[in-house]
Amino acid sequence: MPTYDYRCKNCGHRFEEFQSVIDEPLAICPKCSGELQRLITGGSGLIFKGSGFYITDYKNDTKEKKNGASKTAAGASKSESSGSSEKGGAKE
Repeated sequence: MPTYDYRCKNCGHRFEEFQSVIDEPLAICPKCSGELQRLITGGSGLIFKGSGFYITDYKNDTKEKKNGASKTAAGASKSESSGSSEKGGAKE
């Protein structure tokens, strides 16, 4: 359920209210019975809870995969280049 921010136009009282999206906005201030204005807010950020959603859970795996792949690629290119020089030497 979203949280909506309200401010009273008469007394300036500000508060938050948990409401369903289909609920009508509140109209009466709980402190002075004045008129309320629903405020536009930036909202809260997306929050993931649990060990599987921590930002570094996947970061290390990616680095290891990249390092492993680059080492493998570097090793393959070295063996290819050394193999071609050996072949070149044998042909001459």
